[in-house]
This record gives sequence, structure tokens and C-alpha cells, in this order.
Amino acid sequence: MVKKISICLLAFGIALASCNQNTKKSEGKPQKPNIIFIFSDDHAYQAIGAYGSKYARTPNIDRIAKEGAIFNNFLVTNSICGPSRANLLTGKYSHENGYLGNEGKFNVEQQLFSRLLKQADYQTAWIGKWHLGTLPGDAFDYWNILPGQGHYYNPDFINQANDTTRIEGYVTNIITDLATNWLDSRDTDKPFFLVVGEKATHREWLPDLEDLGAYDDVNFPLPETFYDAYAGRKAAADQDMTIEKTMRLKQDLKVNLDYGVSKNGVYNRFTDAQKERFSTYYNKISEEFDSKKLSGKALTEWKYQRYIRDYLSTANALDRNIGKLLAYLDEKGLAENTIVIYGSDQGFYLGEHGWFDKRFIYQESLKTPFLIRYPGVVNPGTKIDQHVLNIDWAPTLLEIAGVTVPKDIQGQSFLPVLQANGRDVRTREASYYHYYEFPEPHHVSPHFGVTTERYKLVRFYKGQNAWELYDLQKDPQELHNVYEDEAYQTTIEELKDKLKKLIDEYRDKEAATVFSQQI
Repeated sequence: MVKKISICLLAFGIALASCNQNTKKSEGKPQKPNIIFIFSDDHAYQAIGAYGSKYARTPNIDRIAKEGAIFNNFLVTNSICGPSRANLLTGKYSHENGYLGNEGKFNVEQQLFSRLLKQADYQTAWIGKWHLGTLPGDAFDYWNILPGQGHYYNPDFINQANDTTRIEGYVTNIITDLATNWLDSRDTDKPFFLVVGEKATHREWLPDLEDLGAYDDVNFPLPETFYDAYAGRKAAADQDMTIEKTMRLKQDLKVNLDYGVSKNGVYNRFTDAQKERFSTYYNKISEEFDSKKLSGKALTEWKYQRYIRDYLSTANALDRNIGKLLAYLDEKGLAENTIVIYGSDQGFYLGEHGWFDKRFIYQESLKTPFLIRYPGVVNPGTKIDQHVLNIDWAPTLLEIAGVTVPKDIQGQSFLPVLQANGRDVRTREASYYHYYEFPEPHHVSPHFGVTTERYKLVRFYKGQNAWELYDLQKDPQELHNVYEDEAYQTTIEELKDKLKKLIDEYRDKEAATVFSQQI
């Protein structure tokens, strides 16, 4: 049975659990740095001011970049939510950690870097979105997580006693309150590692009440590739993730919602006051939409405008709460000895190629935002262009904590890059990627590939069966597949050699089998 409880009672419960320690110890400054990792969902780099967005209001994320470093080529290894979290926790590719797609159950008993931090006397916690099909167990000292995707309004949380509690309010605000409550109640003689798992900005993009209409005065320009015809790219043409055909007017864009009936409980969990404000705003949008009687391109472009307005409005609360966490560190005197990391589980399409969602190896999906403030190590305003992968998180944080990195971790520490502030340190000359989930949702053909500074070679092998090559220097938007171009045949052979070496190095048996079947 779901329990209703206030955030104050939750705070009391957390404090009570550790009061014996806190009555005996005073706030100290651990020699090892504290680490806060704010991990959002589906937040595109192109929706962040520090990455060049002219419209997104992200002053607090931008602050992390100004006071630390921004990575311009932080790449994921499987662009999908759950597997991205599994790759983070294990430092291994999906085929090695066993979590290929979203609907499985992650083996939390395997080696996770959070347990290694615990052994090094770090106090650890994961609060918010977990999304791995199983509970964290003993992987963290403390956890309080959203079941599955979680809800934006009045969300449920599962705690370590396996009790499900419903908390009234907006999920991003609640997660911040839970995080600061845990920080207040922790053992202050130990360094801490805290993951703040955000639900935002995941579909269906429900903004906080105070952010409704935040971007209604903006007419967003269409991305240059919005009307991409997918010429020469069979897999891109075969997907089911377009704003035109796939994005739903009712569920995604809140047009003519019936708030009393909701199959998945998104809207019928509102309080009366929340429903009144939410429905007043979207009913007006619905009336305006109905009066327009749109079709064709006009309809598609209207859907795009509503999508981006809701998406960025949802991100407003995310950024605002990051500001609250930064202010907390300042107020408690923790800022100088706390590493603050902001990242998303993968990139996301904001209308590029006519799409939303992720999954593809193409740039908007492959690249994820990553910013880090590391006082005393990373100079303010540092820009890092080297390729770094999300499997590199685990070895990097272990090295920062002074923990020996296990040999079976496949990622490599980028601490030397941070220490050099991005200068004169090479990481990898080629980055490997493998996506699996098919056919649902979105009908994206499974594929693997390799990305270098200039080129991207991809092999699609289920659904569609094809090779693709992109010259990122000449074609950064990846519109022209030049795999059949005679001028690139030597390059293709070199890239295939790099790809095969990475497949073997990472022990990807499925890719090895497909690779041997030349087409």
C-alpha cells in the first residue's frame, strides 16, 4: 500500500537513522574530496546555455562550466536510459554488464564502483531516478528512488525498507529536498559520494507549475535538418521517432486531455489545486489549437513549438534546483572540497532530423552534456575537446578517491585530462558504440560503430542491414552517407580495422559475429 507522507517527516526519518553518529561528531573537512553527481535524463547538450543555446535558461548549469570545465565530446556507449546508468555504475559496456535495454533487471550484485568507494570509507547515496529494474541493495549506504520512470507530480519513492511513499509536490524539488536532508544527516567525518538522479527532462515533459508558459513568447527556429529526407540512410528513414508522425498530441503535448482518466496515472494523481493550474494553462492551449485546424507542415511545426516549449520549461526546474544544491554547498562551507558534476544519461533530439528521443550513434544522441567543478584541480572556464566515454566515469571517480581501479573495468580514467585542464593529454583515437533495443520502442535498427575526430563508421544489422560512413569535418550534420564513395575506400578499410580491434578489445561477441558477415 502506498503511504502519503510529508517531506518533513522524511527528513526526520533520515536524521533519526544517523543521529547517534552526528551527536558525537562535528563537521570536519575530509582530506578526500566529496563528490556530488547530478544525473539528469534526456537533457540535450543543445538545450544548455554553456553549449551555445540562445534560448535555454540554464544559469546554474552554466555556472558549473564557468567555475570548472565543460566537455565538448563526452560520448555515450549505448544511448538509452537504463543501460547508460548501468555503464556508469560498472565502467563496462552493456554486453559486459548484462543490461542491454530498458526493460530488463540489472544485476546489482556485480562489481559496482559505489561499493568500492564505500570500502574506501566514502559515505554513499543515490536519491531520485534509478531506473534499472531492481533495487540498489547494498550498493549504496542510503537510497530513496523513484519506481521505474517515476512521476513528475506527487511521485512515489521506494526506500531501503522497501516501503513506497507518495510525496506531494513536484519531483525535481522533492529530489533536492531529499538530497539536502541526507547531506544534513550524514556522518560528517567521512567524505561523501551522492548521486542526485533527476527525472527531468524525460518524456512527457511536464513543467513545474511556476514554469508553465515560460517560453510561450519564443518562436523557435526550426533546426536546419528538420525536414531531412534521409537520402542514402535506410535506418534513419525506417525509425519511428518523428515529431510529425510519432509525437502524440494528447499524451505528449497535452492537447484536449481528460484529467479524470489516465492509463498510467500521470494526471489523475494531481491534487485539486495542481489540476486547476495545470488544466487552466493547457486547456487554453487546446482551444487555440482546435481553432487553427492545422494539417501538413503547419501541424508538424506547431507540434515542434509546443514540444520545445514544454521541454525547456521542464528543464527550468532542473536548473533552478541545481542552483539550490550549489547554494547549499556554499552555505555549509563544503564548496571548496566538493566536486560537482552535471551530466545527462545521453543526448537527445530537439527536432534535428525531424526527431525526438535518442538511440542513434548520430551526434545529437551520442554526445551528452558533461560539466565538472573541481576546486583546486580544474581551472575555471576550462574547455575539454578529447573524446571521453560514460564508461570512464567509474575509473575516474575511483582514482580521485584513491582507490585502485579493477583490471576488468573497461573505461579509462580521465583524471589526467582534468589535471592538465584539457591540454596535451590524449584519451582515445577511436570511440566504440553499440545499441541493441529493437523493434520497440521507436524501431531504431541495432547498430555498432566507431567515431574518431573526423569520421564515423556504422554497421546496422537488424531491421536494416547496411554500412554508413560520415565525414564529420565536411558533413557535421551527418546528412551524407559516403560509404559507397570511391574516394573514401582507404579510409573505410582503416576504420574497419580500428572497429575490429575495439570489438575484440571489449569482447563484444555479437558485434564480432555481425562484423564477420561482410555486406
